[in-house]
Amino acid sequence: MTKLDATYYRNRDVLFLAKDLLGKVLVTHAEGKLTSGLIVETEAYAGVVDKASHAYGGRRTRRTGPLYAGGGIAYVYLCYGIHHLFNIVTSIEEEPHAVLLRAVVPLEGTEWMEARRGMPATRVAISSGPGAAAKALGIDLAFNGRSLTGDDIRIEDRGIHYPAEAIAAVPRVGVAYAKEDALLPWRFFVKGNPYVSKPNSFK
Repeated sequence: MTKLDATYYRNRDVLFLAKDLLGKVLVTHAEGKLTSGLIVETEAYAGVVDKASHAYGGRRTRRTGPLYAGGGIAYVYLCYGIHHLFNIVTSIEEEPHAVLLRAVVPLEGTEWMEARRGMPATRVAISSGPGAAAKALGIDLAFNGRSLTGDDIRIEDRGIHYPAEAIAAVPRVGVAYAKEDALLPWRFFVKGNPYVSKPNSFK
């Protein structure tokens, strides 16, 4: 297994990374507990030109600051005051691209995931959907802005790769406000994987 280094995240092609991250493994050490999950669903957000992005039009706030810091750090925010959503900041400094993690397959530390989610790891709901995946892995606002090249949160390449025909590309979820950009097929998932969140159909 190989921990992805900073150069990997500085690729300026956010669509390539959103697809390439499928099959990688996200590892966390939250409160001293090791957990990991196989990434099977992502969404790409293309910075200032993407109406669905928090950084659209160059918007810069205290919350969106990490998006401008350059690839290889975590961007975590609270959605609807309930769910923590974990994003992987990509590209170079001042180009605020990001990939939202939407679903993982539990690997290591399933007992901790079960405790956090209050359900057995055999239930796909444990880590299906961005809020569920982040909670299962112990990711909260404390991880916002942290490097993804350290030990407390990192992504590893364990040699799992999916061919293009095994990956679905469909519109993103919950971004109707982005008008025409809501139709962009920038949500990617592994076809047939049960942990992929709904809707999970594809053409």
